[in-house]
Amino acid sequence: MKKTLICGLLAASALLFVAALRTDDDERQAALERAFERTMSGATLVGSFTVDGADASKLREERYTIHKVTKVDGDRWRFEARVQYGKLDVTVPMILRVKWAGDTPVITLTDMKIPMLGTYTARVLVYRGHYAGTWDAGDHGGKMFGRVEPAATKKKTRDL
Repeated sequence: MKKTLICGLLAASALLFVAALRTDDDERQAALERAFERTMSGATLVGSFTVDGADASKLREERYTIHKVTKVDGDRWRFEARVQYGKLDVTVPMILRVKWAGDTPVITLTDMKIPMLGTYTARVLVYRGHYAGTWDAGDHGGKMFGRVEPAATKKKTRDL
């Protein structure tokens, strides 16, 4: 009977420990997601992109003004973004998946049709005021990278 009681107490302790770890993980993830939303809403991604097979020394400028980012559910997020490159300047709402590599968000889309832009696949990570990733438009693709400029009304802090 003593052994059963001790085993029961040990099992209960282990379950409480695992539950506490899960709660800590959930709270940490929620804090990361709040920081991501705060960092990206109102921010502008300013940088360059390359095209595979083209002269890599001739970088092309790009700007993505993120008006607002909100979590929809699970790993799905709504991005309201203004895309500017070349002569193109368009604002589009998009539901994108954000995966987490530890404390680093990775924005993902796979063969997504974006109105007025085309069909794209991309993986873009955001970390400490910078972004970097790959993109593909079917018959061409490349790399993208740059800095995340916070909204003018925000303090100059870097959450992610």
